Amino acid sequence: MKKVKSLKLKVKSSRNTIFCAFFIFALASVAYASGGEAAHTPLWKEYMWKIVNFGVLFFVLFKFGKKPLQDFLKNRTELIEKTLKEAQEAKILAQKALVEVEERLKVKDKELEEIIFSARQSGEKEKARLIEEGSRMKAKILEQVKTNIDYELREAKAAIKAEAVEIAIGLAEKKIKEKIGKSEQDMLLEESLMKIEGKK
Repeated sequence: MKKVKSLKLKVKSSRNTIFCAFFIFALASVAYASGGEAAHTPLWKEYMWKIVNFGVLFFVLFKFGKKPLQDFLKNRTELIEKTLKEAQEAKILAQKALVEVEERLKVKDKELEEIIFSARQSGEKEKARLIEEGSRMKAKILEQVKTNIDYELREAKAAIKAEAVEIAIGLAEKKIKEKIGKSEQDMLLEESLMKIEGKK
């Protein structure tokens, strides 16, 4: 509203400026004309024709130039007002768009924080699950290793016992053969055969 008032003041001041310019032009033409042949004609006649000339010129300009000048100034004022109004509307639209963008950014920031929080929670759960699964696998592997060691130990003991028995039997036979002669061996053999035949 203040800008419209200032534009109207500018229009009035421009009208005053145009009037002053015409007045100065008229005075300048009067001063220029009075420079040469003023001695032949009286001074009032010379000024009178110049004033009449200026009056006619001013009247013609005022009569035919007033409306176009007013129309030009009116159109110019309307154009400026329209431009100001459009600029104001554009400013309001830009502010609305800025508010919308800021709101979207806030929502996006919140969504991003939720995604990060969810990813961290998921990662922690996965980590705990992997640790638990690793502990279970470790216990199973240790149990399997213990079972394998026990089996291998029993097998080794059995093999050692069997070998020890064979060595003991071999040594016992050797010692018995050394102590018992050929005749005693034959006698033991016959007794064993008789026992076997008697059982049959």
